Amino acid sequence: MQRRRRNIIFFHAESWDGRMLGLLGHPALSDATPNIDRIARQGMLFPNAYCSHPICCPSRANMWSGQFTHHCESWNNHKGLEQGMWALQDDLPKTHQMVKFGAKSWDYTSGAHTNLARVTAWLGAAGIDKASYDADPGQGFSVSDDFNPRFHERDWRNVDESIAFLEEQGAEAPFFLYFASALVHPAFNTNRYWTDRIPEGAVDIPPADHCEHPCIQFQRQSKAWRYDFDEETVKTVRRNYFAMCAETDAMVGAVYDAMHRLGLADDTYFVFSSDHGELALEHQQYHKMSLYEGSVRVPMLMTGPDIPALGESENLVSTIDLCPTFLSMAGLPVRPGCDGENLLPVASGQTADSRNTSFACFTGSTLNTSVYMLRRDNWKHIAYVSYPSQLFDLSGDPQELHDLSEQRPDVRNRLDAELRGIVDYEETHRDWQAYCKSAFRQWRRQAKRGLFFDNTYSLYDRPSSDYWKIMDNCFTGYNRDDEEAVNKWLDE
Repeated sequence: MQRRRRNIIFFHAESWDGRMLGLLGHPALSDATPNIDRIARQGMLFPNAYCSHPICCPSRANMWSGQFTHHCESWNNHKGLEQGMWALQDDLPKTHQMVKFGAKSWDYTSGAHTNLARVTAWLGAAGIDKASYDADPGQGFSVSDDFNPRFHERDWRNVDESIAFLEEQGAEAPFFLYFASALVHPAFNTNRYWTDRIPEGAVDIPPADHCEHPCIQFQRQSKAWRYDFDEETVKTVRRNYFAMCAETDAMVGAVYDAMHRLGLADDTYFVFSSDHGELALEHQQYHKMSLYEGSVRVPMLMTGPDIPALGESENLVSTIDLCPTFLSMAGLPVRPGCDGENLLPVASGQTADSRNTSFACFTGSTLNTSVYMLRRDNWKHIAYVSYPSQLFDLSGDPQELHDLSEQRPDVRNRLDAELRGIVDYEETHRDWQAYCKSAFRQWRRQAKRGLFFDNTYSLYDRPSSDYWKIMDNCFTGYNRDDEEAVNKWLDE
């Protein structure tokens, strides 16, 4: 007999470092995430969850398609799934009413984001070592002197609309409610109501990272954090980030409690996760776009029918697993060729076995090559095409400060062979570069005709369609020598 179809609520936060939950022991968050902690204890928590591509559009494209970037070619924030490519949203309406709330609910298809997001991603491997994000409003941080618990009002309005939708549900066709919050994406702005929930003395100062890897140095230059890394700045940014997590936790609790209040819990799966993390000044960086833990680690938990309380699986899992898991929750067959695996058997206690590895890549802005990660057990191997790899033992070095690739070539080579079994990363790099060159040639041809209008970042108050001004907006100080370097790269 086919089991009854269930409702699904998926709360998908932005930029949430998966280590940042009170129940995982971070002292600054001990009282900041009571709702998520409570929900995790009522279901299954996956504390070792990773995204598959730490930037917004590719992460969601992978998640909704169940396909890694090297299969669906979700290369950057401008290049997600193309029109006509399969995504979970194509099958769910066959059995479920699907509703979406939130500004990021659309962000998995091609064609969006700024000129800067696309151009800097295309030209990364051309080696333009100039600042890209120095005018990024995401670098801002502030604390408003008020005590309004609904500080980020836009997300709260979406919470209200989500609850209103739940209040209208009866015994009709099951639903899939997707809530995509804008939090906890930078800028790091909050108010005193939420910072008061974060003990200032418990906010950690990440140790200085003296890594001289050329790709890490390039990324710091490209991100161009405009402030210093003095203790006061780092503490303020991180406390604000934790406060934003606390506010989002209240939103999660509001939706979850409404589900219970309305008698929907017995027939509804509730899933919480994020598209990627946030470095919040770890490794002298902000934003994501990195395969360090703060950027690539995400929270993941689920409750619902047949998922026992007090469950916790230490297995390594990934957001690539959400697509087949949602299909299973919806009573639909898992699509052939899916790169992820259905986590429902683990979450429901049917088995403790799973793939127990995590793979991720990055082919977007701020980096001068493509990069690929495999985590197995406590080891993390990171392969940079044409540059040295990195190897970290997360059990003894959770902050990833000590690269062991030279000291442990046995582990490095073993994990690299396993990584190559997932992806031929040199071939993928060539495919990515072919796309980047073709896309940039077309964009530049059109931009020189004045067809693109840019009013973002440094052009916010003086918009322009001039090619050179747009390029200067993408790479501060872009000049004729840089253009020649790009031409040389295009001819390689």
